Amino acid sequence: MVPFLHIGPVEVPTFGLMVALAMLVAFFVLRADMARRGIATKESGAAEAFIAIPCLAGIAGAKIYHVLQTPRELLAHPFAEIFSRYGLAWFGGLIAGVGAFAWLAHMRKIPLLDMFDAGSTAAALGYGVGRIGCLLSGDGDYGVPTSLPWGMSFPHGLVPTDQRVHPTPLYELAAACLISWVLWRLGGKQVQGRPAKSGASADSRLPSGGVFAAYLVLTGVARFLVEFIRINPRSFLGMTNAQAASVLSILAGGILWWRLRRRGIT
Repeated sequence: MVPFLHIGPVEVPTFGLMVALAMLVAFFVLRADMARRGIATKESGAAEAFIAIPCLAGIAGAKIYHVLQTPRELLAHPFAEIFSRYGLAWFGGLIAGVGAFAWLAHMRKIPLLDMFDAGSTAAALGYGVGRIGCLLSGDGDYGVPTSLPWGMSFPHGLVPTDQRVHPTPLYELAAACLISWVLWRLGGKQVQGRPAKSGASADSRLPSGGVFAAYLVLTGVARFLVEFIRINPRSFLGMTNAQAASVLSILAGGILWWRLRRRGIT
């Protein structure tokens, strides 16, 4: 593994490089989705704002959530914990990123569910690309030991191990690519509409919020399952913190879809 690239006297973390690549990939996907939905043209610069601000907020939120998970270490070494280059929690980043995304949509007077739908595919794919950074840096996001032929060791990672373990970042990358493909196709149904079936409403498009609901459920399920082979400690009802957050994500997506159906949109 290559936690850092050394360019002369400059030390560049590979995790940071992959986060930057994830932002770039998410930008192009979001810009295309906003354009096909008629929310903003590719030349408007809206996609840049909807990527840059939520991503920065997400990084800050991920860091804050991470340090709050270990209050004893935070109180003992507050400066080192807060300003360390390591330690980002997915759920904290999700909360802060979604909050910033919603704020931007409100400021630009874009319907919230429409904007969440547009951002779902970009968020799913960007997350997967970012996980490559976890693999390259060997930051401890790998899984439990395995005898499977694709098991990997991380002897030079930030959290080293000589055992062959599940390369869970690659599993999450594969899941993210599949989820983003599904979400993109669902978004196409929103834009183009579907022929009404016999006895169905003339407007049988996937409702606003439908793609976002699917994103919450699918990403929640993917993260919940991969946690069974991750090395994260169990805490709440025998689950990891990420699994507890995943359950909340799945419930939120299910409730949103139920409310959309109750409103008679589908």
